[in-house]
Amino acid sequence: MHLEILTPEKKIFEGEVSIATLPGADGSFQVLDNHAPLVSLLKEGVIEYKDKTARHSIRITGGVVEVLSNKVMVLADGTID
Repeated sequence: MHLEILTPEKKIFEGEVSIATLPGADGSFQVLDNHAPLVSLLKEGVIEYKDKTARHSIRITGGVVEVLSNKVMVLADGTID
């Protein structure tokens, strides 16, 4: 599936991943290939995803995610280094 992570300042990541774990407002959840469509608020926490080479993580301050047609679009308020 295709994952894109954006903040108001820049694009953090764009590419194909096999799994993404997101810090949902009501708890962490995972998205896999062919996931049902959804829109969710994100709280401060860590986005974890696995691409072909390794596992990665990005700490965000909050945001929104949309999952539709094997595309995951994260609009993050900001990232924490």
